[in-house]
Amino acid sequence: MRKTTVSRRTLFEAGAWALAAAGSIPQIARAHAETGSGLSPQNEETIRRYYAAWQTPEWHPIDVLLTDDFTFSSPLDDHISKSAFKKGCWETQHGLIERQDLKQVIGTGDDAFVMYVCHTTNGKTFRNVEYLRLKDQKVQAIECYFGAQNNFPSAVSGKK
Repeated sequence: MRKTTVSRRTLFEAGAWALAAAGSIPQIARAHAETGSGLSPQNEETIRRYYAAWQTPEWHPIDVLLTDDFTFSSPLDDHISKSAFKKGCWETQHGLIERQDLKQVIGTGDDAFVMYVCHTTNGKTFRNVEYLRLKDQKVQAIECYFGAQNNFPSAVSGKK
């Protein structure tokens, strides 16, 4: 068996660090509890209805789920308006989507992250993560995060 000697100074220093770390544990636990509170059932239902509406040929089911001041951001778009989103995203992409499988819907209050796998009409797939901010059970803003220039329906489908 190996013997290890530790000086009093090392013990005091280690004790000070341990005390500092222990003092932060309530803050860590409190932060975890706040982020673990989850979405309201109403907000989660709004999110699920929004993604399901992409499978319909009509704009109206999407339109009624978006606030009037809705904005959309992505690596290709910077806080575009609802009308610009309809023209540049909905009209060019919705016909290429067969379905979106929601893998994770997590959040707290009016903020949520959604990870999904999108299946295109030509049998290809891609993954995205989106941050949604809700207001009064409507989607106020979406920030879409994709890693490559080809992670949206027309790019994956070979149609632009």
